[in-house]
Amino acid sequence: MGCKKCGNETLNDQQQQILKTLAQSATACGSKDIAAAAKLEPKQTSSQLTTLKKKGYVASPVRCKYEITEAGKSAIA
Repeated sequence: MGCKKCGNETLNDQQQQILKTLAQSATACGSKDIAAAAKLEPKQTSSQLTTLKKKGYVASPVRCKYEITEAGKSAIA
């Protein structure tokens, strides 16, 4: 993890996979759907989504649905 002061945060493999999966989706997705598409465990996916949301890489426009933000797209570019 990068330093909070400079904002240089690195993404782990699971977070990158989740962001890539969300980038390919045209609509907001539930965590179980994301887990299945990313081939990850649902509990791990849910935990990583919470972290990504706090970092600003993922937004939740509707309860229990997630979509990638512009910051998230930049992070995997």
